Amino acid sequence: MPLDNRLTDAAPMRPLACERCAAQVLVRKSSRQQTSVQWNGRAVALCAERGGSDAAFQGCGSLRDTIREAALRGTIALVDGGGDGPAPGA
Repeated sequence: MPLDNRLTDAAPMRPLACERCAAQVLVRKSSRQQTSVQWNGRAVALCAERGGSDAAFQGCGSLRDTIREAALRGTIALVDGGGDGPAPGA
């Protein structure tokens, strides 16, 4: 079965800085329900919720809020056109 790349081919990951701590990550909002985030060492060190740890964690609520607001403002585009913005908790 071939890999479905429809949502990943259309939009590259874009830099986005967290409004709380300024940690800059790469983000792609493929749909209202799916968000990809790529961290680098500097972002990990700056993130107030990660505490500089590279250990597994559930996610950064502040960054999630920043991504949600960026999607609503159109700073980060929804690859699938998503209609009326991200789903709650996106």
